[in-house]
Amino acid sequence: MASPGTFSDEPLSPAGRLFLQPKTELVMHCIVRTKNPIDIDAAKATVMASLMGQHPRFCSLLVRDDNGSEHWRRTQVDIDRHVIVFNNRLDKSGRFIDETGTQAFSFNEEEEEEEEEMAVNQYVADLSVSSPLSTDKPLWELHLLMAHKCVVFRIHHALGDGISMMSMLMATCRRASDENALPLMVPDKTGVSKGKRKRRFWFWFWLLGALSEFLKMAWFTLVYVMEFSLRVCLVRDRKTVISGGDGVELWPRKMVTAKFLLQDMKTVKKAIPNTTINDVLFGVVSSGLSRYLDHRTPNALREGLRMTGVAMVNLRSKPGLQEISKLMEDNSEARWGNRFGVILLPVFYDKAGNDPLKCLKRAKTMVDRKKSSLEAYFSYRIGDLVMKLLGSKYACLLNYRLLCNTTFTISNLIGPLEEITLSGNPISSIKVTTSSLPQAITMHMLSYAGRAEMQILVAKDIIPDPEFLAKCFEDALLEMKVAAIGGK
Repeated sequence: MASPGTFSDEPLSPAGRLFLQPKTELVMHCIVRTKNPIDIDAAKATVMASLMGQHPRFCSLLVRDDNGSEHWRRTQVDIDRHVIVFNNRLDKSGRFIDETGTQAFSFNEEEEEEEEEMAVNQYVADLSVSSPLSTDKPLWELHLLMAHKCVVFRIHHALGDGISMMSMLMATCRRASDENALPLMVPDKTGVSKGKRKRRFWFWFWLLGALSEFLKMAWFTLVYVMEFSLRVCLVRDRKTVISGGDGVELWPRKMVTAKFLLQDMKTVKKAIPNTTINDVLFGVVSSGLSRYLDHRTPNALREGLRMTGVAMVNLRSKPGLQEISKLMEDNSEARWGNRFGVILLPVFYDKAGNDPLKCLKRAKTMVDRKKSSLEAYFSYRIGDLVMKLLGSKYACLLNYRLLCNTTFTISNLIGPLEEITLSGNPISSIKVTTSSLPQAITMHMLSYAGRAEMQILVAKDIIPDPEFLAKCFEDALLEMKVAAIGGK
C-alpha cells in the first residue's frame, strides 16, 4: 500500500523490513484446537479486549513513502475483516466439503481425530505457500474452522517474533483450573547455585575459570562466525533426497505432526549430565533424519555426512515466553519485536548402530559449544548492519542464500505447563509453524501440558512421505528412552 509518510508514521525495524521482502516474507501460523464449539462473538470480543486488538503493531497499516521506505500507520481495526469464519468441514486434502455432497467419516474416535488433524494440517500447509496477508488492513487474521473447533492465528513476522506472539497469546488465555489466573509457565532459573557461591571464596580459582571461559568463548565465536560467513557466501550442504534450494519455497507443501511426551524427553535428558530438552530435540532430529535417509537411500550415504540446520535463538535476557508488561516497555531488554539470532546446527548421518544415545551425545557437545560462542548475537547484529548499510535487497539475498545452503530450519518454544482456556473454552492442543522456506523441511516444536508437538512442513515433491519422517522422529525418542532406562 503506497502512501506518503506522515509525522505519526513509525518506521519498520530492520528485521521487519527483511520479513517483507518477497523471498524472505514470513507469516506465522498458530493452530489452536478447542474442546468445545467456538463462540464467534466471544472470540471477536476477546480479541478486541486483548493486546491483539490494542497493540500498535496490530492496529497499524503497512505503508510505503515516496522513497519506498516502509512505515506503520495507525488505523481503526475492523474486527469483521480480520476474523474469517468457515462453517464447512475440511477433507484430508485440506479442501472444504460442499455440504450438499456426501462424505464418509470414520466411526472410530481415534481415526476421526487423526483425520481432523490431517485436514487442518493440510489447510495450513496450503496457506503457507499460496496465501499472503493483505496490506489493506493490519497484517494479521484469525481463521475460525467451526466444524473442527479450531482457530488458526495468521500473524506476519514483521509484527514480531514467535516469543512475542506466544507471550501475547498466553496473556489472553487463563488456566483451566483457575479462570482468573494466567497460564503457568516454566519457573525462572534465577539465583546462583551453591557451588558457584562457594567458588567466590576461592578467588584465584574463580579467576582462572573465568579466563578459561573467556578464551573458550573467543575461540568458538571466531570459528563459528567464520563458518557462518562461509555458509552464507560459498559453502552448502551436500545434496541429498531431502535437500531444498532456490525457488523451493513456492513448491506445494504438506504438514504432519510428530508427537512426544515431555516425560520421555526428561527421562532421556537424565541419561547424560547437564543435558537440556533442546539437546534431546536435536539428538532426535539427527537420529530421525538418519533413519529417514536410510529408508529413502539405503547404503548410499557415507557415515558422518553433515546436514546443517538453522536454529532460532531468543536474545532476550530471560529465556522462554515473556511477561507481557515487559514486552511493552520500549527500554526493556525483553521488548516487543524480532529479538532473535540464528545459529548453524550441524547434525550428522549415522547408520543404525548399537548406541541410540550416540546422536544425543554428539548433539549435546555441539550445542554446548554454540552456547559458549556469540554466534547468535553476531548473526543478529550483522543482519542489522547489512540492512542499515546496504538495504533490504542485500540483506534478503544473504538470508536467502543461507537458507538455500542449509537443509532445515528448527525452533522450539516452551508452552504452558498445564491446560488453559481461551474465551473460557478449554484448549486441547497448540501448534505453531510458518510459511514455506527454500528448505524442503521446517520444524517447529511447542510444548503444552506435558506434551510436545512438532509441526513438520515439507515440500511434498521432495519428501512425499512426511508421515514416515514424523514416525522416524518419534521412534528415535522412544529408542533413546529405552537406552536411558537400561543404562541406569
